[in-house]
Parts: sequence; C-alpha cells; structure tokens
Amino acid sequence: MAKRKSKREYVWLECKECSERNYRTSVSVAEGTPKFELSKYCKRERKHTAHKIRRK
Repeated sequence: MAKRKSKREYVWLECKECSERNYRTSVSVAEGTPKFELSKYCKRERKHTAHKIRRK
C-alpha cells in the first residue's frame, strides 16, 4: 500500500517586528497557499505581536 499524500503542510510563524520564527504549525494547502496573520506572544519582544506565515 502506498502512503496517502497529506493536504497539510508545516509552516513557521514569524514575528513581523523582530523577524524571529517562534511557532511551527500545520496549515491546509488544498485550495492554495493561505495568507493570514495571528497575534501571538513573542519572547524577544515580550509582548503580543502579529505573526505571519513563513516557509523554511
């Protein structure tokens, strides 16, 4: 049996202020590349900042 190809992809969430990649999450890429921003905690800035998707 062949392994099924996943429709999810792992991406990094990068802080927009300090450009540090803090979080890794999986997103669905079935309909194309998603574009969104999340407000997450940045350890370097020590506050909640906007994070965007980055691929490695």
